[in-house]
Amino acid sequence: MALVPSAPRDEPYDPPDNRFPCKPPPAVAITPCDPWPPPYYLEHGLRKVKPYHYTYNTYCKQRWRGREILDIFASEFRDRPAQYYAQAILDGRVVVNGQPVPSTTAIINNGDMISHTLHRHEPPCTATPIAIVHEDDDLIVINKPAGMPVHPAGRYNFNSIIEVLRADRGYGWNPLPCNRLDRLTSGIMFIGKHRQAAEDMSAQIRTRTVKKEYITRVVGEFPAGEVVCEKPILQISPKLGLNRVRANGKEALTVFKRLAYYPPKHSGEKEDQVDGEQGPDGQPWKNLRGYSIVRCFPVTGRTHQLRVHLQFLGHPISNDPIYANQRVFGPSLGCGQSESENDEDIMSRLARMGKEDVADAVAYHDEMVEAYNKRKAERMTGETCDVCDTPLYSDPGTHELGIYLHARRYRCEEGKWDYETGLPDWALPPPGYQGPTESTEESDPLAIDLKKLGIADGEELEAADNEAAK
Repeated sequence: MALVPSAPRDEPYDPPDNRFPCKPPPAVAITPCDPWPPPYYLEHGLRKVKPYHYTYNTYCKQRWRGREILDIFASEFRDRPAQYYAQAILDGRVVVNGQPVPSTTAIINNGDMISHTLHRHEPPCTATPIAIVHEDDDLIVINKPAGMPVHPAGRYNFNSIIEVLRADRGYGWNPLPCNRLDRLTSGIMFIGKHRQAAEDMSAQIRTRTVKKEYITRVVGEFPAGEVVCEKPILQISPKLGLNRVRANGKEALTVFKRLAYYPPKHSGEKEDQVDGEQGPDGQPWKNLRGYSIVRCFPVTGRTHQLRVHLQFLGHPISNDPIYANQRVFGPSLGCGQSESENDEDIMSRLARMGKEDVADAVAYHDEMVEAYNKRKAERMTGETCDVCDTPLYSDPGTHELGIYLHARRYRCEEGKWDYETGLPDWALPPPGYQGPTESTEESDPLAIDLKKLGIADGEELEAADNEAAK
């Protein structure tokens, strides 16, 4: 395997001072070993990466200012225990501004560059290829597979959309994402081939001139008609990726429309059985309520917006490892909850997923997932790496690589472009059922709902009046 010196890459970071150009990392902190081509290999439907040494550089984030360096690592990064980070700091594998720090209690200040050299163990991701929906001189429109993050982040580096595309097209090529999807989400994404194209498309998306439609599969019988959720969303834990409905959160608005409802297979069972009564796998609430395929039209773009709003409405995404996890939220699955009194308990239970407990997209019951595959879940094996003593994880089951959430369509409201995919397999009618095999065409699914909420502008009000007159 050939090794080449690392080159600076456009990775997101907080600049030390927005008034001045960002300074590059000090020379001593440049990655010492950057394998090329990436050490990929495919196994059992997974894309894997052989472990390698890597130096991760990041500027001090605003929330880190004035905090001790060990406190930052222990609270912000989940994949290794605090003891590992303490030893890495003392051994000089963690440095600040290219220099070793005197102790684990050293204070991090605005403008500091933190560098951490480690033996990197990347989690596997899906081996599903990145499909090209459209390509021209400026943009590539892809159908992102579920189970692959967009940017290198956390435990992921080469197993990301950016690096897989770079590996396909050459080391010097720099793909620039214009929108972002969660790792577990699939669907339409825009990749700029050059900076101006990326900035132009990103600006369109930010100004809400792009209409978006997502498809999801949720627990239970979702109400017919249009359902509007405008509950604000607050980030509760960046480390655990937990967001909840809170009055002091950021404004968020989503319109939902049910596409289909598929009742439970066992029609003889009682539909009104109380949550918490024992049934298959101890999860009666899933098997007895059936599931719905729902179209989602987000007006704002908050982190986990669709997942959080659906949980609040009592219909979480069926295989969501966070928001449909009964072991974390209890039988009610967080329906209607907007208070913070249980946040500490929820975070404690969520932190155990994948460590003491098997991570559940696991505490859910779904007839499409074999019991055997449910047991094949990512968790700590109890073994450690011979090189760095890092705790090793088992491979994730294929059912853990994504959730039932797909960005199906993005279109310009001025009609200049329109990109879409078909319905994913999990949204099609199950065997023995009749149902839609494609999404419903509508001229502007949000216009009437925005008028009802009193937030439409003049053009949207006119469009809503025209739609209502039909």
